[in-house]
Amino acid sequence: MAKLKDIKGSAIQYLAEDPVEYVGTWASGGALPTANKGFASAGTQTAAIAAGGDPGFIASTFEYDGSSWTAGGDLNDGKRENAGAGTQTAALSMGGDLPPYTGQTEEYNGSSWSEQNDLTTARGAAAGMGTQTAGLLAGGIIAPGAASNATEEYDGTNWTSGGNLNTARFLTRGAGTQTAGLVTGGTPPTTANVESYNGTAFTEITDLNTARDSHGSCGIQTSALVFGGTTGSVTGVTESWNGTSWTEVNDLSTARKDLGNAGTSTQALTFGGIIPPLQSVTEEWSFPPSTSTILQEGQLWFNSTSSALKGYGTAAGIPAGTWASGGALNTSRRSGFGAGTLSAGLVTGSKPATVNTELYDGSSWTEVNNLNTGRGDIFGSSNSPNGTSIIAGGTPGSGYVNNVESWNGTSWTETTEINTTRAGNTGAGTSSTEALIFGGQTPPSGAATAVTEQWNGSSWTEVADLNTGGYSSQGFGLISNAIMSARDAGPGSVSNVNEVYDGTSWTEVADLNTSRYNQGGAGTGSSGLIVGGYFNPPGNLNNTEAWNGSAWTEVNDIATAKYGTQSGGSATAQFAAGGSTGTLQSATEEWTVTAAVATVTTS
Repeated sequence: MAKLKDIKGSAIQYLAEDPVEYVGTWASGGALPTANKGFASAGTQTAAIAAGGDPGFIASTFEYDGSSWTAGGDLNDGKRENAGAGTQTAALSMGGDLPPYTGQTEEYNGSSWSEQNDLTTARGAAAGMGTQTAGLLAGGIIAPGAASNATEEYDGTNWTSGGNLNTARFLTRGAGTQTAGLVTGGTPPTTANVESYNGTAFTEITDLNTARDSHGSCGIQTSALVFGGTTGSVTGVTESWNGTSWTEVNDLSTARKDLGNAGTSTQALTFGGIIPPLQSVTEEWSFPPSTSTILQEGQLWFNSTSSALKGYGTAAGIPAGTWASGGALNTSRRSGFGAGTLSAGLVTGSKPATVNTELYDGSSWTEVNNLNTGRGDIFGSSNSPNGTSIIAGGTPGSGYVNNVESWNGTSWTETTEINTTRAGNTGAGTSSTEALIFGGQTPPSGAATAVTEQWNGSSWTEVADLNTGGYSSQGFGLISNAIMSARDAGPGSVSNVNEVYDGTSWTEVADLNTSRYNQGGAGTGSSGLIVGGYFNPPGNLNNTEAWNGSAWTEVNDIATAKYGTQSGGSATAQFAAGGSTGTLQSATEEWTVTAAVATVTTS
């Protein structure tokens, strides 16, 4: 423990509010009036435009004011895969599919579109950039399956040929200006290729980290952002360009392709697209305001509001955590129940249903007394040690049960049933005498429920409902500080929604970076870990995210992408046992952290 008087030569700021990390994040904006994809887009985060698109070949235009969308003047001809450039009040729509592919150019003055001279080469799905009086269009599709490398420059009246792309492609995207442009990704095949334009010729530069097409992009040649698209499966991965290299940053909340884009690398906007289904969602990318005090490694400050001396360093468990192999389960399983710690763990149940129970000593699993009722999709007091726990609900193979069993360290005993029969529920709590269960699917239709129930050791009482019902989620924590992360709320409704419980009510807070369901994880309401899961596409996940009480951070991935793993432990020491890759697994992986954070006192 460090003492203030021992910290010699350190400058300590006196601040009313804590400094913030200079990290970009996506947040929800106002939804498009109509779900749409494959349209021309342009403008800024607070003044954007979307014109044309799919389904069908539509002419509609919508304008964004920073909070909501309103209808603008229609294009003269409905089209999709048209490229956009310019601003909300001086926009360009270039080419597209009417069908067939067209060279049609239209200019927008903030209220209506007017037709201008056509492109030399009719095309769709090209990269557009620049302004209404100095536009640039590169690549595109000129016939079914045929990619173009042609580049054309617009002077506000006419189109003339520019330097060709080195790699012909379509479903590519552009950023920058006519004399300092950037073209990213595209197909066929799906590529990570990036090219830079100097007003005369294209030069290949550093590739994206993730090859993609049908993505979004915005910014300038030396500071750009690329997000979403498809890698063969739809992605939400976002990358930031500093003029030299691409860095993966926080993902979109909703992975999708064929989406719109506007703004800059620090104040971006994306809207619409398709997973499928078609989307109307809008997301805003932003960094902290320029007036914010930004966190620096090793920084010390005194918070005058809370009267606390604080310091900033590498948080334990974030970059230093790693996964390593542990002892294998005796029975392969998924979607059972996990609890305990890394050195004293418990798993029981499975899907398909089993009664088998095993204990972990940190190196090997031992079979012990079985459940009375075999089942899978069961959850209970997941933060409890293996010597005392409680489980509720589940599915015995068909249907759902309200059966509850209590573990005393040696055997399972049936006890008072829950009020709402369910499976796929999750839970929190520290023992067999205090627990919460929440969410799940209810009979007969398997509909998602938001019902939460609290256990006092003898009876169950319904308390505040979740804001969003769901099943196959992951919960952990205390009955006064619990968390439910991501969920399946029904067909096409897999989400990254995160809610915390304060003992009275549920509040939606910072969402996970990756939408998923049927994930593993354990911890407390203020720190924990989410492991793996499933999202279609891309399928099995190996993404691991750490919770610090206010936000989720992507950390080192688990070795095997899988769903339905059983977990126990904390944010710094956790096991993930079994799961499924499509085949039931028995392997155990162990998460450990060696980093430590010093405490500063004012003595």
